[in-house]
Amino acid sequence: MEPWIEYELPEELVAQEPLQNRADARLMVVDRKRQSIDHHHIRDLPRLLEPGDRLVLNDTKVIPAQLHGLRTSTGGRWQGLFLGLEGEGDWRLVCKTRGRLKPLESVTLLDRDGREAGKLWLLEQLEDGEWLARPEAELPAEELLDRIGHVPLPPYIRGGKMVDRDVETYQTVFAKTPGAVAAPTAGLHFTKKLLQAIQQSGVNLTAVTLHVGRGTFRPIDVEDLGRHPMHSEWSTLPEVAAREINASRMSGQRVIAVGTTVTRVLESVAATLPDNSPLSAWQGDTRLFIRPPYTFRVIDALLTNFHFPRTTLLLLVQAFGGTALIRQAYEEAVREEYRFYSYGDAMLIV
Repeated sequence: MEPWIEYELPEELVAQEPLQNRADARLMVVDRKRQSIDHHHIRDLPRLLEPGDRLVLNDTKVIPAQLHGLRTSTGGRWQGLFLGLEGEGDWRLVCKTRGRLKPLESVTLLDRDGREAGKLWLLEQLEDGEWLARPEAELPAEELLDRIGHVPLPPYIRGGKMVDRDVETYQTVFAKTPGAVAAPTAGLHFTKKLLQAIQQSGVNLTAVTLHVGRGTFRPIDVEDLGRHPMHSEWSTLPEVAAREINASRMSGQRVIAVGTTVTRVLESVAATLPDNSPLSAWQGDTRLFIRPPYTFRVIDALLTNFHFPRTTLLLLVQAFGGTALIRQAYEEAVREEYRFYSYGDAMLIV
């Protein structure tokens, strides 16, 4: 295996807030053919991209999935993360509290102002520390979460503590399909005005969906990558998106993935097909673990944020850009004081 990319990051380079104008984020352009690194801004994309390019976006929508409450029997603090629905509308979630939770125990949910907002009954414990639960309120999950849920920020942003503006800023402007518990961060840089300018420059836009799951932040703690339990994420490639991407590939135009999530969707679909086959509509869970060495079958360029060491996200970027060049890029990003992680700056690998 190619070596890990390790780097020391000064704490002040971890972005705690988004920029006032998303498109003002810095953009490092990493050219694999020239083995070069140049510095631009996201707002420069209309002139950096080429007419005919196809920019593929992830239209997943972050849900306010983090829940706060009290154990009804003890008054102890409780925290939960909504992961999805099961069966007849029961909730699947992970919980954090002191002591052991018991089946049929109830939690008193609190809204964003700390007021009681009904009960949640824990039905049974599932695998991987998850629980099956049922809310007292007979409301659709999305509606109840919108009322009382918190945006599930990663812990490196203000210790995971949400402020009101995160509801808007930790969401892409093209978010459409609810289901993610973390934002597809490469997409956070776009404004509606920038997307319009990109299209006017002759670039085509296509949308796919991958619901970013909690496993995206899980560090790799094994030396043998074959033993890393790759997380599963639900994704879909709509028929219209498959047709558009096939047309671009047939005409020799570049397919540019906005984020590692889009890359996983497209490469997961390609992995189910014979080499050089056109893509077809697809839906399901993907556990594709992209790491060096890997032959990419669909994407020609990748727009991505800067990632933590020893993560599957950084390994994917290494696989695409080449470990030596990406190591050089990260060293330069630290030296040039780029802003890192979810609310940080970006890199375009061509």
